[in-house]
Amino acid sequence: QVQLQESGPGLVKPSQTLSLTCTVSGGSITTNYYYWSWIRQPPGKGLEWIGYIAYSGNTYYSPSLKSRTSISRDTSKNQFTLQLSSVTPEDTAVYYCARDASGPLGEREYDYWGQGTQVTVSS
Repeated sequence: QVQLQESGPGLVKPSQTLSLTCTVSGGSITTNYYYWSWIRQPPGKGLEWIGYIAYSGNTYYSPSLKSRTSISRDTSKNQFTLQLSSVTPEDTAVYYCARDASGPLGEREYDYWGQGTQVTVSS
């Protein structure tokens, strides 16, 4: 059973960088052919995909967030990390990490999710 757990600060000030880590257990983040995504849900809105890091280490980001997003990994800890820079209150959301095997492009179908973590951007 694969488990994902998000961690990081719940409050970030505007213009700072949001940093969240997803710790994975029950499976390796380097196993072919899985993709490890970050997704968020702002209050009262739908899910928004942010980007992924693939089993290979390749990354791919949402065009709307690409300029502010970086996803990296630590294979020794079986973790992957989201950094979102220059945050504003519009980045307030519940942030999720998730796994899928949907391939590099196209609609994603996740089989495992973290429980989500609330991040509020406020001074």
